[in-house]
Amino acid sequence: MCALTSSDPETCTSATPLTLKSMIRAVARHFVMSLAAFCIVTLSLQHSFAADFQTLKGHGGPVMGIAVSPDNGSVATASFDNSVGIWEGRLPQWLEGHEAAVKVVKFIDGEQIVSAGDDNDLILWNLKDRSKVRLEGHTAKIMGLAVSPDRKLVASASWDSRIGLWPMDGSAPKFLSGHTSGVNMVVFSGDGDWLYSASVDGSIKLWDLRHATEKRIVDRNGFGINVMVLGSANGQSESWLAYGSQDGVTRVLDLATGERMHDFALERRPILAMTLSPDGTKLATGDGHGFITVFNTLDWSIETDFKAALKGPVWALAFSKDGEVLHAGGIEDIVYSWPVADLASYDPMATETPVFLQKPEDMSNGERQFARKCSICHALTVDGGRKAGPTLHKVFGRRAGTLPGYAYSETLNGSDIIWSAETIDQLFLDGPDHFIPGTKMPMQRIIQSEDRLDLIDYLKAATAEEKSGRGKL
Repeated sequence: MCALTSSDPETCTSATPLTLKSMIRAVARHFVMSLAAFCIVTLSLQHSFAADFQTLKGHGGPVMGIAVSPDNGSVATASFDNSVGIWEGRLPQWLEGHEAAVKVVKFIDGEQIVSAGDDNDLILWNLKDRSKVRLEGHTAKIMGLAVSPDRKLVASASWDSRIGLWPMDGSAPKFLSGHTSGVNMVVFSGDGDWLYSASVDGSIKLWDLRHATEKRIVDRNGFGINVMVLGSANGQSESWLAYGSQDGVTRVLDLATGERMHDFALERRPILAMTLSPDGTKLATGDGHGFITVFNTLDWSIETDFKAALKGPVWALAFSKDGEVLHAGGIEDIVYSWPVADLASYDPMATETPVFLQKPEDMSNGERQFARKCSICHALTVDGGRKAGPTLHKVFGRRAGTLPGYAYSETLNGSDIIWSAETIDQLFLDGPDHFIPGTKMPMQRIIQSEDRLDLIDYLKAATAEEKSGRGKL
């Protein structure tokens, strides 16, 4: 093709190669720019798909623990409703077996998890066939679990002041004693030879697992220590330990020297949750005021500090397998999963006040007694949701322990108790532990006769109504 501005054949002949080169260059530049734009858009879309905001709904009580599988990214949740949820995407599969609130859950591998809580027991779950093995030995509730790097040992932290060591080959457990109060958290060292424990007594201890002996006290705090994690400055062996305490302090220790590297006191107590991103560069904490704080562990700056829950605390935190999402649980029965990149731009959780946290002046005395004593475990609806206890719908005239589909404690199987105004009054006068010894109901009493009568009147009206949804409970 000749240049359109030339009419001389010689000029045309000599100009043709230059014009073609220019056109080729232009086409090449356009192609490269288009390809680059396509790649950028594709990567942006992939990022947005990988880090969408979502919620996991289905539990019937507050979410106390969250774990993420390092093998396949599945999410496991532990709840006050006595159950464990396994989430593939947003669809749960429920594991039932605990007789009280489940406080903590951990993945052992892609096929097994372990959970524990207020019934003092651990349960090993096989995710393929849903079989379970109960591990007994603690005499108080279990607050923390850890799985060794080789996945052959599970450690448990209990309020009986002991640490349990449970071999996965089924051999007998060992117990470590040394703390003077309940143990809240345990963490294995990277090589699996050592174990760190944090306690209500305000100390962190280091244990030699080869000899099952206490090595030393790592740090001592004036307040109970709730949570801790180990981290590394070089991406290899752990070099620092971070912990959160009852007084609201997040503290970072240098493991080599024992020195306190950083103290973060944001005047929000206590620190209840703590988790480290898979790449070790982000540490997230949750506190009793509903805030989530994210630290950059490379320079220990605060990247994000936002009000994550309008009502109640943040009890559980866990990063997704790729580190792009932060899962959080609190006073609601919902897990919120926020993209880490713009964590504070989304709506907070717990925007509505649960009935058990509503202001007393906004309720009648009978409803107030129900809210304080009953609502966290019992619903008033037909289906009952996934509460820890059976629904109270049409409870009057029902024989105790007979609601289909609910797993009652053995003491209520074949019970002669018929629920009536008289038996409910006696239940709260004596306390469930005395009225029905061996029951799963928590120990509580309503001392004032007027309060018991108002509760009974409220229940007569509320449980007789035909309800199909979960309502406000």
